[in-house]
Amino acid sequence: MAKFIVTGGAGFLGSHLVDKLLHEGHEVVVLDNLVTGLESNLSSVAKNPNLTWVYQDVSAPWHDHGKVDGIFHMASPASPIDFVPLSVEILKVGSLGTLHALEYAKKHGAWYFQASTSEVYGDPTVHPQGESYLGNVNCLGVRGVYDEAKRFSESLVTAFHRREKVRTSIVRIFNTYGPRMRKNDGRVIPNFITQALDNKPITIHGDGKQTRSFCYVDDLIAGIYNFWIHQPQGPINLGNPVERNMLDVANIILEKTNSKSKLVFLPLPEGDPLQRCPVIDKAKIELQWKPKVSFEDGIDKTIEYFKSVL
Repeated sequence: MAKFIVTGGAGFLGSHLVDKLLHEGHEVVVLDNLVTGLESNLSSVAKNPNLTWVYQDVSAPWHDHGKVDGIFHMASPASPIDFVPLSVEILKVGSLGTLHALEYAKKHGAWYFQASTSEVYGDPTVHPQGESYLGNVNCLGVRGVYDEAKRFSESLVTAFHRREKVRTSIVRIFNTYGPRMRKNDGRVIPNFITQALDNKPITIHGDGKQTRSFCYVDDLIAGIYNFWIHQPQGPINLGNPVERNMLDVANIILEKTNSKSKLVFLPLPEGDPLQRCPVIDKAKIELQWKPKVSFEDGIDKTIEYFKSVL
């Protein structure tokens, strides 16, 4: 059994990771200030004796929680709806939060895991995106606060690896969906599902031909856990390489929810990428991982979740 700190452990991805770590018999300390996370995301494991939950802004100095074997730095608002109201918080958690987590890992000789993002590729001019692509990012755009926070995090992690000899791993997470996403998250899957269940217009930005690749959360968490097992330095992409355009996604959700919603087209938001799809060759080799859950099965599970919370 190992002991881990998970920052942002009450968030969408963080809480699923906490579930996985506890299921594998590990001890987990969750640090979260609930800016976008929810205590209810940890309700199913709240009484687990191996779980400690600490209200903590990880951008502020940390208390000592004892020796740990690993730190999963998952904290950060990640939805486009947060990029303006939480812009400073996003930059702080990607800089100060990352620094505090790395210093803790160095102090205790722990392995460190950085949750980065496909957003480091910006609006890509290379498709699909492999880890060697350096990106096309507008640091002054609305999305820049998140893009640059994660790019800075990757640089800081690499500096600690090179100079301080901290064992580190970096993942670049592509679009992920599933239970525990916020209903007002602003991303396409929760938007379409909540609108369809309420029989409200499905709002599609642009012409609907822009593509994303959607990975079900269980698959992603399995890949993240494999980082602990294999501990590659990375960065390594995690995501589902099957592309889907927004019109197809909307129509699948309309069919599965038996919704009466109509499609409404809105202007494309500033800086919104037209294509986003991972090359996952490194993940297959270094993590022995590939996604298994079909989009249709994942959407069914996600719809059932939203039915239970709406």
